Amino acid sequence: MTQKPANLNANRLASYLDKAPEDFSKRDIIKYIEENNIASVNFRHLGGDGRLKNLNFIINTREQLDQILSSGERVDGSSLFSYIDSASSDLYVVPRYKTAFVNPFSAVPAIDILCTYFTKEGKRLESAPENILKKAKDNLNAKTGMRFEAMGELEYYVIAPHQHLYPTVAQRGYQESAPFCKWETLRYEAMNLIAQSGGKIKYGHSEVGHISSDDHEMEQNEIEFSPVNVEDAADQLVVAKWILRMLGKRNNVTVTFAPKILVGHAGSGMHVHTRVMKGDQNMLVDGGRLNDFARKVIAGYLKLAPSLTAFGNTIPLSFLRLVPHQEAPTNVCWGDRNRSSLVRVPLGWLHSNDMAAEANPNENATARNFSNNQTVEFRSPDGSANIHLLMAGLVVAVQHGLELENALDLAKKLYVDVNIFASANKEIQSNLPQLPTSCWDAADCLLKDRGIYEKDGIFPASVIDGLSKMLKRYEDKDLSERFYGKGDEIQKLVDQYIHI
Repeated sequence: MTQKPANLNANRLASYLDKAPEDFSKRDIIKYIEENNIASVNFRHLGGDGRLKNLNFIINTREQLDQILSSGERVDGSSLFSYIDSASSDLYVVPRYKTAFVNPFSAVPAIDILCTYFTKEGKRLESAPENILKKAKDNLNAKTGMRFEAMGELEYYVIAPHQHLYPTVAQRGYQESAPFCKWETLRYEAMNLIAQSGGKIKYGHSEVGHISSDDHEMEQNEIEFSPVNVEDAADQLVVAKWILRMLGKRNNVTVTFAPKILVGHAGSGMHVHTRVMKGDQNMLVDGGRLNDFARKVIAGYLKLAPSLTAFGNTIPLSFLRLVPHQEAPTNVCWGDRNRSSLVRVPLGWLHSNDMAAEANPNENATARNFSNNQTVEFRSPDGSANIHLLMAGLVVAVQHGLELENALDLAKKLYVDVNIFASANKEIQSNLPQLPTSCWDAADCLLKDRGIYEKDGIFPASVIDGLSKMLKRYEDKDLSERFYGKGDEIQKLVDQYIHI
């Protein structure tokens, strides 16, 4: 008798219901709740500050459960978004069933569901980050028949009391293993819980950053995701940040996604890998090579890179990370496997189909094509990013690159195959465009490019205006010059934005 294969989906609902999350229905959610003694439902929705908000329901009856899953609930929009007037602020939050997961921290058994904002007319809230991303994705698909996929690299530091056993050398923590990596167990637990919550994880490891003081040890780690639909990519990053912070609280340590916690040491980025798909075909490659379509996509990223920092680097600390010699970009350029560039084309298995057979002599050579794994990496964002707006901006940049008349010339002009921070390549670096050096500059770049983002009704003008005003409110122009050599002042800045 042939046994049914085990469902390997870590999401408990998907495994129990034996269906993919994108196929979840209201009936499925109710079934799981009734058959697993779930006592509570939490509506999770994204605030203007980029953090998940929470609305709790205790389940009383099946009818009440059906009602809240069908109609959603009201919330005060003016307390969630700075640009919504308190005189007319009511919004609906309506659950998206495919995002349901079992809350791993709740004191009572609970299901959490991410929500979409709707207006009093029952229309999607135009200015909600989640809806802006949907509009960008739908617009690209309507014009090209293609879909945009993304995956994030989530870097973070664990700040904990100093452990004197098995010390790690500063700036030498990359892929270190326990016992030298002190917080490997926390990372494993986070990866497990993120997967249970629907996140598609590629891998995790310790990162290069390791900072020791007399009292505390700061250890950098990273969790990298797999490419998925861009909306799902944004959602899972937001949920992952919440899970990591909750685990930090449980372990009585600080988990921070701040882009810089000590000058001269590695900062934390949130690199985004992207690809454009048509059916099952990765449109970035032809015949095992990066093609002109990919170069147009890259040109779009390069053209809008300065204004994209307004979405991906939203606090003054962001621009203490974007400095030379820290594997963080400062100039607008791209290259193959080049970690000094803004846009990087990482190894993509384009000519490497038989490595497993070479490493394992008893294994037959495979005829599989791994070129779909090829991505293009955008390296400037960090943990302060408004993730949904950043992803929407990247989708807009792809569309812009495909429509740009001189896209291939721009890509050719801004290609580099050297470390631009090396002294021998100083002249090359000096001829490359620069990224903004402050939130103030990023806001100016966003205002300059606003027509591109507002085209086709993707970004509402109110969002561009509101974000620009927020960034300029920091008054951080000439940030690096003002804080150069002022360790105490920088530490105050770190303390202020440690939780972004």
